Amino acid sequence: MRTKVIYALSIFAALMLVRNLYVIFLGLPDEKDQGAIYRIIFFHVPSWFTSFAMFIVSGVASGLYLWKGRQRNDELAVAATEVGTVFVAIGLATGMIWARIIWGIWWTWDARLTWALITWLIYAGYLMLRRGIDDPTARARLSAVFNMFAFTSVMITYKAIEWWRTQHPAPVLTIRGADGLMDPLMERMLYLNWLPMLALAVVLVMIRMRQEGEQREIESLRRMAHAL
Repeated sequence: MRTKVIYALSIFAALMLVRNLYVIFLGLPDEKDQGAIYRIIFFHVPSWFTSFAMFIVSGVASGLYLWKGRQRNDELAVAATEVGTVFVAIGLATGMIWARIIWGIWWTWDARLTWALITWLIYAGYLMLRRGIDDPTARARLSAVFNMFAFTSVMITYKAIEWWRTQHPAPVLTIRGADGLMDPLMERMLYLNWLPMLALAVVLVMIRMRQEGEQREIESLRRMAHAL
């Protein structure tokens, strides 16, 4: 059943992405101020949406592990964290490319950008922590506690452009009737392009959960062999 879901979501993501790419590059006009480069927003913003969604899932799974102690929740937490960390990297990379064209620089220590980088480093630290602990129970418990605190950085990243008005532009998806509001067709495409990214993230999480479960079984067999 899981394999069928993975195949179905993969096909959906591929077809949806091909359709979206056609519309993004051939159906939508250039933006009046930024020209063609604005199209990177259709990948930059959905990448952040996807990473935040993955970190929410990861945080909830870690909380459930601390409450119930089920290994399945720990597998979900690490899988979602890995995928979320990848999408943060995509968000940072596309943001840097966009900034180079619009601002003339690859990077600036803007509040939103800085906290986004801190968030990536924190979750990278979570993954490094797991590799440094051999005992599976201690690894899962300590990682879950770390993960619960790590989500604070996600919230700070999300709210940074509201708390500190610096280089990064204000959000345009929630401002109605303001100058610079994104065209409805462009805004609709932004959310439509989030769907295949989210589907791809779910596929990757399911694959990583399966791998994590298999790795746990291998570790168990290895410990049994060492005990003999």
